Amino acid sequence: MTSFGTGTGLVWGHSALELVLDVSPGGPVVVQALSGRGARYPHGAGQPLVELLVAGEGRARASHRFSDTSLGRRLTHIGHERGRFGPWHELRVDQRDERTGLTAETTFRSADGVAACQVTTRVTNGGTDPVLLLGVTSFAAGFGGHQVDDLDLLAADSEWLGEGRWTRRPLRDRVPDLALRAHGQHGRGRVAVVSGGAWSTGTHLPTGGLVHRSAGHAWLWQVEHNGPWRWEVGERLDGAYVALLGPTDVDHQWRRLLEPGESFTTVPVSVAVSHDGLDGAAAELTRHRRALVRPHRDRSSLPVVFNDYMNTLMGDPTTVRLLPLVDAAAAVGAEVFCIDAGWYDDGASWWDSVGEWQPSQTRFPRGIEEVLTRIRDRGMVPGLWLEPEVVGVRSPMADKLPEEAFLRRGGVRVVEHDRYHLDLRHPAAVAHLDEVVDRLVEQLGVGYFKLDYNIDPGVGTDVDADSAGDGLLGHNRAHQAWLDRLLDRHPDLVLENCASGAMRMDYALLSRMQLQSTSDQQDPWRYPPIAVAAPMSVLPEQSASWAYPQPDMSAEQAAFTLVTGMLGRLYLSGHLDHMDTGQLDAVRDAVEVHREIRAELAESVPVWPLGLPGWDDSWLSLGLRTGDVTYLAVWRRAATATPITLDLSHLRDRQVDIEVLYPRRLPAWTCAWSADTGSLTVTPTDPEPAAARLFRITATDLLP
Repeated sequence: MTSFGTGTGLVWGHSALELVLDVSPGGPVVVQALSGRGARYPHGAGQPLVELLVAGEGRARASHRFSDTSLGRRLTHIGHERGRFGPWHELRVDQRDERTGLTAETTFRSADGVAACQVTTRVTNGGTDPVLLLGVTSFAAGFGGHQVDDLDLLAADSEWLGEGRWTRRPLRDRVPDLALRAHGQHGRGRVAVVSGGAWSTGTHLPTGGLVHRSAGHAWLWQVEHNGPWRWEVGERLDGAYVALLGPTDVDHQWRRLLEPGESFTTVPVSVAVSHDGLDGAAAELTRHRRALVRPHRDRSSLPVVFNDYMNTLMGDPTTVRLLPLVDAAAAVGAEVFCIDAGWYDDGASWWDSVGEWQPSQTRFPRGIEEVLTRIRDRGMVPGLWLEPEVVGVRSPMADKLPEEAFLRRGGVRVVEHDRYHLDLRHPAAVAHLDEVVDRLVEQLGVGYFKLDYNIDPGVGTDVDADSAGDGLLGHNRAHQAWLDRLLDRHPDLVLENCASGAMRMDYALLSRMQLQSTSDQQDPWRYPPIAVAAPMSVLPEQSASWAYPQPDMSAEQAAFTLVTGMLGRLYLSGHLDHMDTGQLDAVRDAVEVHREIRAELAESVPVWPLGLPGWDDSWLSLGLRTGDVTYLAVWRRAATATPITLDLSHLRDRQVDIEVLYPRRLPAWTCAWSADTGSLTVTPTDPEPAAARLFRITATDLLP
């Protein structure tokens, strides 16, 4: 690294990103501007880059927000360094509080050509007395000096079966106008979005954003942690601010005692910036996520997965049930066949027996190897469902592992829904999981795991930790390290991230694992808004939305559910083994189309021609664009032949070719293109309530 001197202004970045920091002596470092692709925005507010809450110091003004902490205001710039590591540009900014001796090192990383950066802060106790940390921001900044009245806030609720329910509303609706200037003080309120426990996306999403309605200046951010987090937006005298951080004392019972010489590093967060509104910021965050994700062969092969669970075997697999499904899945073009829950239990009640992961003898009288061999013989990779972090109360492992291998509070094992929770800080827990995975891979030839996670242990463990939240953070980070070592040992192994659907859909895990189950939703009618919203949180090539056609569905209904899975990782289920030839042909057509376009989907960025989806919207649409091609999915959830007009303004003033990719065997919808407005009007030809189409739109020439 090369050192640079201090000054009143520090400019860092590359062709796609510019960060301007105020490093004036005598005050905290402040983000003056964060801009993308040559655009310049007004200088930001005076919000300090680092907010540091410690016992004995508190906030400069009474509030419950992470703005204006006493230490945050006292930090002063002591130096910075720049570096370049492969495609990554880095900047480290150092600050110090002379009174306590605490230092804060904030590191920015940005991939070349991407208008986004990842940020962490490392706090070190350089003083002589212990310091009790209660909360540290990874990143805090004013949003371009913009006033609250001009801004929209984007946020999303999420829960089992109803993931990614986004809202976009004026920030002023959430932050009332309190005449702050008349009082001469910053506000005390805030919009705080908080997630607790280890279901990082079980209540809210760690992704959010601000958009200036008229100027188009937009930030999207994500907290990259598989445990508790908080992001907040509020108003200061000089405009809106954003603060992004991991666990805190007030929210998550997290405290960390720093002895002299000790350090603590915050969870990573990322911020993407654009002057092209929401779609522009989403495109930049998508490119940034691609830079974050671990290299893996799956990123280019993107195999079609068949899983036997959803609306099919539902956790009751046997040799007799599986072999016909294996043959049918191979016949339609699946490339991975995953046996889901139940394969390890001899009875019908497998929920509380998980943990030893030995194949059932009653379900597979001649051994599970018979089914796995059939999968390989049909040209597919065999996969198994696994829930590694839990041990059922009836499992033999509940007594074989030492007490210290489990999360505990007050000396008692944490129990949720008849499961104990392993503590991956303990070597016995790690050794057990390593033995399980290595055995299944090396002895049974498993090449794919669906890693599920169906309980939430709450605030954590107080064993070998300064607080329950501190213990949980240690476990969360140990889980990440276990995944890294697992893939180092088995680099071709494909890992699906699942947690009761998408209760842990974060980029701490998705930077390591290859694909994400987007929901457990069994109703095909309710799934499209989940699939449409998914690219706000997940890369298209990682986004696995279920497509579960059934023999009793009409042709339009089957197309409806298949389209739901096609603009992402096609994730099949359904009783293909009971379908007739025509129905199998329809499924095979969908697989062939998906395989034709999947490489382009892995280079695409999302657009939402009808805006972000509402849960009960009658019409839904998602576009993925790459170069001159836009793949457009449209779903209708109403018995109407009324046209719908879609905003494709990125194609304004272009001539286009419009092709129906799927389904081609059903009546085509009428399409009318307006180059002047960049809008496409589609008219269904059949009023059946559930209908969907996938189009390929290719821009040709600019209009004269």
